[in-house]
Amino acid sequence: MKHSLMKSATPAADTAAYRSEEQRWAAVQARDAAADGLFYYSVRSTGVYCRPSCAARPALRRNVAFHDSGAAAELAGFRPCLRCKPEQPPLAERQAALVARACRLIDQAEQAPDLDSLAAAVGLSRFHFHRVFKQHTGMTPKAWAVAQRARRMQDGLNQEASVTEAIYASGFNSSGRFYAASPAALGMTPSAFRAGGSGAAIRFAIAACSLGAILVASTDKGICAILLGDDPDALARDLQDRFPRAELLGAEADYEQVVARVVGLVEAPGIGLDLPLDVRGTAFQQRVWQALREIPPGRTVSYTELAALVGLPKGARAVAGACAANALAVAIPCHRVVRNDGALSGYRWGVERKAALLEREAGK
Repeated sequence: MKHSLMKSATPAADTAAYRSEEQRWAAVQARDAAADGLFYYSVRSTGVYCRPSCAARPALRRNVAFHDSGAAAELAGFRPCLRCKPEQPPLAERQAALVARACRLIDQAEQAPDLDSLAAAVGLSRFHFHRVFKQHTGMTPKAWAVAQRARRMQDGLNQEASVTEAIYASGFNSSGRFYAASPAALGMTPSAFRAGGSGAAIRFAIAACSLGAILVASTDKGICAILLGDDPDALARDLQDRFPRAELLGAEADYEQVVARVVGLVEAPGIGLDLPLDVRGTAFQQRVWQALREIPPGRTVSYTELAALVGLPKGARAVAGACAANALAVAIPCHRVVRNDGALSGYRWGVERKAALLEREAGK
C-alpha cells in the first residue's frame, strides 16, 4: 500500500491565472493557497513579504507590491514574514516531509511507536500531528502501522524460504510477537498465508438473479465474495484467482438459504443484509468500504464527497480504486458512488447493473 506524499507540478494554466496585479491582489484578498509559490507580495508599512495565503492581518492595497520570487522580494529590501515563512517550502510540503519521516519511523520499528513519541520526533503537538498525518495519508498513525506491519509480514512470507526467515525479514525480533500479530494482519495463520490460503475452506454457490449470474462465497467468518456477471464460469475463475490455493467447496443444501438472502438483497438493495461479512482489504480500503456501508439506500455521493467522508479531501482517485477493489457487490454498496456531475461510471459489474440497483433503491 502506497500513499503519495509528493506535491505535483503546477500547471502552466495556473500560472497564467495570476499574471496581472489585479489577479494577484484578488488572490491575496482570498488568501488563495493555489497561488503560493507563483508570486509573493510585500507590505511597505511592515517591511515583510508573504505568501498569497498568509493569514496575517490584511494590508492596504496602496502598501502592497508583488514579486515573482522570494529572492526578488528580499532584493527589494523586504524580510520574510514570521507567520507564513515564505522563504521555506510551502506548508503542505513541510507537513508531507514530517509525515514521511514519521512513516519511516513506523516502518523501521519492531513495535509501532506510540502517538506521543511520533509527535515529539517530528516536533509537533500530539493533536496537531494526528490531524496532519491523517490529512496527508488518509489514515491514522495507528492504522498506518497496522497496514505496514501486514505488508511486511506478507512480503516476508512471499519472499523468504521459511516462516522463520520471514519473521526476521519483516522486522520481528521474536517469533512470539510475529505469531501474535499474524491473525489480524493476515486473516489466517502464517503457514496458510504462505501456501496461498491452502487449507482455508470456502463454500460457494452460483445462482441466477435479475441482474444475471451471481456467485456467493463464505469462509467460517462470513461472506467473503458476492460477484455479479453474465458468465458463471468467469465468476468461478474470479473466485479461484482470489483464493488460489484455498479449498473451494460446492455449497451444501443449507447454504442455499444464504444465497437466497443475498439474491433478495440484489432484488431489493434497500433492505440491507444482516449476515456476517469477511471483509479483506488494506486498512484504507476497509475505511472506504465502511463509509460506503453508512450511505443510506436511495442516496448517492460523488467520489470527491466519499473522499471527504474518509478524511482525504483530495483522494478521489484513491477512493475510486478502493471501490473497484470491492468484492462484495451490493453488501458494500459501491453502486451508490457517482461522478461529480451525477453520471454513472466506474462500476466493476457494469454500469447497467449500477443503474438498475439505484433505480430499485429509489423505488422506480
